[in-house]
Amino acid sequence: MSDAIKHECGIAMLRLLKPLEYYKEKYGSAFYGIQKMYLLMEKQHNRGQDGAGFASIKMDVKPGQRYISRIRSNQQQPIQDIFAQINGRINEELQLHPEYNDDVALQKEHIPYIGEVFLGHVRYGTFGKNSIESVHPFLRQNNWMHRNLIVAGNFNMTNVTQLFNNLVELGQHPKELADTVTVMENIGHFLDDEVSELYQDCKNEGYNKQEASSVISERLNIVRILKRSSKFWDGGYAMAGLLGHGDSFVFRDPAGIRPAYFYKDDEIAVVASERPVIQTVFNVPFEEVHELAPGHAIIIKKSGSIRIEEIIPALPKKACSFERIYFSRGSDAEIYEERKALGRLVLPQVLEAIGNDTDNTVFSYIPNTAETSFFGMVEAAQDFLNQRKTNEILKRKESLTADTLQELLSVKIRTEKIAIKDAKLRTFITEDSSRDDLVAHVYDVTYGVIKPEDNLVIIDDSIVRGTTLKMSILKMLDRLNPKRIVVVSSAPQIRYPDCYGIDMAKLENFIAFQAAHQLLKERGLEHITEEVYKKSKAQENLPDNEVVNYVKDFYAPFTDQEISDKIAEMLTTEDINSEVKIIFQNVDNLHKACPKNLGDWYFTGNYPTAGGNRVVNRAFINFYEGNDARAY
Repeated sequence: MSDAIKHECGIAMLRLLKPLEYYKEKYGSAFYGIQKMYLLMEKQHNRGQDGAGFASIKMDVKPGQRYISRIRSNQQQPIQDIFAQINGRINEELQLHPEYNDDVALQKEHIPYIGEVFLGHVRYGTFGKNSIESVHPFLRQNNWMHRNLIVAGNFNMTNVTQLFNNLVELGQHPKELADTVTVMENIGHFLDDEVSELYQDCKNEGYNKQEASSVISERLNIVRILKRSSKFWDGGYAMAGLLGHGDSFVFRDPAGIRPAYFYKDDEIAVVASERPVIQTVFNVPFEEVHELAPGHAIIIKKSGSIRIEEIIPALPKKACSFERIYFSRGSDAEIYEERKALGRLVLPQVLEAIGNDTDNTVFSYIPNTAETSFFGMVEAAQDFLNQRKTNEILKRKESLTADTLQELLSVKIRTEKIAIKDAKLRTFITEDSSRDDLVAHVYDVTYGVIKPEDNLVIIDDSIVRGTTLKMSILKMLDRLNPKRIVVVSSAPQIRYPDCYGIDMAKLENFIAFQAAHQLLKERGLEHITEEVYKKSKAQENLPDNEVVNYVKDFYAPFTDQEISDKIAEMLTTEDINSEVKIIFQNVDNLHKACPKNLGDWYFTGNYPTAGGNRVVNRAFINFYEGNDARAY
């Protein structure tokens, strides 16, 4: 993605289902769980670089022994930092106490982080400070073991203010207006409520206080807690939680916006944000890793029993399409094929842009995340060329000679590695004042492979703001002196903000929005901008389920092609000599390529939850009023 948007978070939860001695005997170490958590988190590093956190729980410890360990980092390499500290502490204990080395019971009793239940999180903050206090997992402590709550998630709620006010009405005093705090305190409130009710039941049944503790742990109804907690949640989420005594859960939003996959056998149960991560870390086949259904939770009791329960009735599934286009690891079998399909399906538009002249066209890609779509596009181009060859052979079959046949068959689709990213420069470019000059040098180009009569087709996974295209990539490609530069986005035009966990909050940042705004001005249609503002403003106090996305009217006067052409014009500076064309995937083809991930609100404005419409209208109001604020 030439203009990188911030990633989503990633979660990993692991429950060991055998005694620690089992892993020591079979795998050579009772630290098996910690080792696997490192891999689960590192394999999801692509989802977050702002911070990482890890928590573990020891089950069945004696009073007075520490049973919860948590560590978080917001260093430049947070996962490595966390596990360097964990390993350092473990090695220190083993060196000080050699008797621990072969005694698993002593290891569990005295060494932190070793345990049976683990939760990891990699964070990419969508907004706010990247302080250590913003890093998951969050911990809610209590002297009653089963009232301790650890929460981490890949989520964003659209109605944080409502959730905050609900807590106030319950008599709480939340320390911060943030969805992480409100969600955790919401779950914590109903956990406390459940424990209180169970304690009263135990008293009525004649249990003393000490006896009641273990009974409460056994009877604790996580399904009921989650149902009560999530009653007013509006957003996308994969929420993971651990309770101090050893119960755990992962809960997915009813529209399936945020991803969650799980695997279980007789040794472990694991949940993660990405399927290939589980496949790789535990060496299990594709078909044994299952997707957690929308609105459902996987619940693992301390006893080791595992069940999948519906928490909220599922909505029409609108799993995030950006997962498939950009965020998730391309090693997933389905995602790999989907990304190739995105490249294949956009080829007809490319052929139109180059006048079907594949002989004088070089195909390439930028950045590396677009490589798989590039493969699909090139395969489709080869199919087109093969059909052209077949037609030519059939037309000339009476007069063909061996030489002319060989000449026809030797024509190939031309592919080259045109752009090479200089990764060293990326972190150096921080200040806006110097960014424009420096960004032009983030990529190097391959000289000597483009002729003046050539078209140069470059596929990108998506075009969001267009800044890097304008300031760097187009200028860089123009140095090669092609006749025409065709930049292809494997994703449709991004027109609407996200409010479910990706950092795309402001309408005016999108090049498609800027292009539509410019077209409205040029065609004397500026009254539409004011009308959209008035309609949006009039809905500010309506319930979310009555709010309509009137921002769609902003784009309605124009075809996709008109907006694409305007984008190309806006991104082409006076010093560019080549003709520039911008091509976007269409939404129908996106759905064909990614049939299981139909969440397309970035492109269509069709939000899967009621809160989305309120957010997009608020984003437009902010734009119109010149308010540089987020819409959620």
